[in-house]
Amino acid sequence: MVAGKAGRLQHKEMTMNYITVGKENSCNIDLYYEDFGTGKPVVLIHGWPLSSRSWERQVPALLSAGHRVVAYDRRGFGQSGRPSTGYDYDTLADDLHAVMTRLDLRDATLVGFSMGGGEVARYLGRYGTERVRKAVFIAAVTPFLLKSPDNPAGLDGNIFEGIRQAIHADRVAFLTSFLSNFYNIHEFGGKKVSDEVARLSWNIAAGASPVGTLECVDSWLTDFREDLVSIRIPTLVIHGDSDRILPFAATGSRTHEAVEGSRLIVVAGAPHGLNWTHAEEVNDGLIDFLQETL
Repeated sequence: MVAGKAGRLQHKEMTMNYITVGKENSCNIDLYYEDFGTGKPVVLIHGWPLSSRSWERQVPALLSAGHRVVAYDRRGFGQSGRPSTGYDYDTLADDLHAVMTRLDLRDATLVGFSMGGGEVARYLGRYGTERVRKAVFIAAVTPFLLKSPDNPAGLDGNIFEGIRQAIHADRVAFLTSFLSNFYNIHEFGGKKVSDEVARLSWNIAAGASPVGTLECVDSWLTDFREDLVSIRIPTLVIHGDSDRILPFAATGSRTHEAVEGSRLIVVAGAPHGLNWTHAEEVNDGLIDFLQETL
């Protein structure tokens, strides 16, 4: 009886940092999250194919600035559940809403990096700003990546088909080349990003759901233009002008144009993974924005 009770208590302790957002067959779909500090909440939404651990250089700075920091792993990534479905942005926004409501976060700032910028845009378009005071897009996927007659600034669809094929053929090998471009290793390797950081990123990415890793590629082609033009809260856009994953001209520049009154910080020479390589510039801009009164 004692052993059984101890086992139940241990299970409770192990699962207290998870929010259940659904079920697939016999498995729960759980989101892993971490919740630190006090003050106005900042919700960090990571990029593909990493996890909330990618915010390592932001969390201490935000805590020192007096903020409560909530970081969670997207379904399929990090320590969250690995379902075979739900990688579309409507569902991902619903997942974010579950985090916001279960933790009863209010007056929050949503910070989305890369793919996480899509969650920020779709959440605001879907749920509004009742719980949100500010929004931040860092190297974000918005507003619309796919080139089309009404979106000539987008990227050719063959690019995304090539990514799908590379993941199908050898996902873990693809991750090596992807992360090289993510950090502009040819320029910053051994300087602004160590071999160990690149290896850690690869380990996190390789540990993600193979299904989720692939399914997210389709979600990148989501059109966020209507979500962005509806935003009426203070918004900051941060982007590197040497981003080889999501080129500034196709993403950050256009996101800034779409959100009326938004502020833009262009980090000179910064790659996609600027939240690591240029953490000081990112943190300074982010914290200054958070501390401004409305």
